[in-house]
Amino acid sequence: MEQLGGMEQLGGMEQWGLRETPEHLAQRYRHEGFWTGQSLGDFLDELIRADRDREFRVWSEQRPYRGTVGDAYQLAAEVAGGLRRRGVEAGDVVAFQLPNCVEAAAAFWGICQLGAVVVPIVHFYGPKEVGYILAESQAKALITADEFGWLDYLANLDKVKGDLADLEHVIVIPMSDDAPNLGELSGSAPFGEELVVSPEAPALLAYTSGTTANPKGVIHSHQSIVAEIAQLGDIQPEQRLPLLVGAPVGHAIGMLSGLLLPLYLGDPVHLADQWNPPAILDAMIEAGVYAGSGATFFLLSLLDDPAFGPQHAEKMRFIGLGGSAVPVAVGERAAELGISVIRSYGSTEHPSTTGATHDEERQRRISTDGHPLSGVELRIVDDDGRELPPGEPGEILSRGPDLFIGYTDPGLTEESFADDGWFRTGDIGVLDDQGWLTITDRKKDVIIRGGETISPAEVEEVITRLPGVAEVAVVAVPDERLGEHGCAFVRVAPAAAEPTLDDLRGHLEAVGLAKQKWPEELVVVEDFPRTAAGKVKKYELRQGRGGDQP
Repeated sequence: MEQLGGMEQLGGMEQWGLRETPEHLAQRYRHEGFWTGQSLGDFLDELIRADRDREFRVWSEQRPYRGTVGDAYQLAAEVAGGLRRRGVEAGDVVAFQLPNCVEAAAAFWGICQLGAVVVPIVHFYGPKEVGYILAESQAKALITADEFGWLDYLANLDKVKGDLADLEHVIVIPMSDDAPNLGELSGSAPFGEELVVSPEAPALLAYTSGTTANPKGVIHSHQSIVAEIAQLGDIQPEQRLPLLVGAPVGHAIGMLSGLLLPLYLGDPVHLADQWNPPAILDAMIEAGVYAGSGATFFLLSLLDDPAFGPQHAEKMRFIGLGGSAVPVAVGERAAELGISVIRSYGSTEHPSTTGATHDEERQRRISTDGHPLSGVELRIVDDDGRELPPGEPGEILSRGPDLFIGYTDPGLTEESFADDGWFRTGDIGVLDDQGWLTITDRKKDVIIRGGETISPAEVEEVITRLPGVAEVAVVAVPDERLGEHGCAFVRVAPAAAEPTLDDLRGHLEAVGLAKQKWPEELVVVEDFPRTAAGKVKKYELRQGRGGDQP
């Protein structure tokens, strides 16, 4: 029997910035049942074996699929067995970049079976992001598609593979095949070894954009992810339909809601590989499922579609929104259609920090971001770390059983945690006298476009290399459909020609930046509003385009 220990036995990962949970919190999480001692692989195995015959369906024009969860899990066993015979072991890092398809589930579940550390990569990320993630995570293997729509994964990989010293194996999934195909892993003898994996060991390495130029590597343990799924599942309404998930499974929201939560709830799995509102609405009626949870964009795109009608609203009785701004007007509009909305707050680091149940007071559900979920604690502090009373805005500190165990950057881990296990979220919020949280600002200047977090610093770094651009600032501005989009303000070098939006897009495409990160507006300015120290006042730029003050 092979055993992988806790954080003291991490092989090549000891350089990561992992933290120990204070012992009094660890004892509490175990005593209250949040930490069960299971690995993520054991957790999944138990849930899937409880009902292997539930449906697994992918809604797609290119590669539709209909089978069972057991069928997908058998593919996962082939993934695990094939990787193991190629020298991948428990604790190694394995990445996958696939659209929403049955092979994506097989890759994710199979990596978990093996006890390896899984790195999901959003399927539309380009060579810049993929190259950074694979190099920084020291991934030993990558499971990827050959192409999907306009995306050419192999061409992107060719641009960066010379910098990937740790990458030993690339498994290519052919998307042209109608039937499930695991590439060179197809037909591998299923993995059948018995592993004992420490629940404290890393299980998931997710990358999220912040205020730095490159994504941050967020490390979750087996026990933090297992706790997250149980915590999220326990607030779902009993009389619900299965959820059709359109968010990418390479993103935290899609991974949790598409590949993990349905198993915990005993529901079938329904994925869509592209978010096409008319097709989603048709699928809801055909399969008796609902859609629209996640970022606000998903709900509004359905409500705004000409085909939307009462027959759809009837199936969308319970909607959970989070990951982007949720205006009160959205909750009010939904309520008029008989749709109950709850708002939630979280991050890749602390996925389900606050939320609510649908039987709680409607006005609080739609005008605040919820209350701390079971096991979660919040503090609101000033710049000196002093706790503030209800009604006073300050930085949000959180802790709980689903909190991550550190970043791949030890320095970032150190600066992000206060004493006694409190995580500095960098967000500003207010707690009312009953413990309901309202987010009032983001300390970091990130853009949240349709639920996807975009780092302005990353985009600025690329735009600065556009000929003629002397200085650039990218800010979030309101978008009725996506919540926010990026607006690039540029100061042009003397005698240089002013770039057009087409010039900017051509440059970003040439350097391989994912299209979702491209600014959708370009404004040329003579100079920027600045502080006395010369720092650009981004909040004034946001105000000028209809955005909020800090």
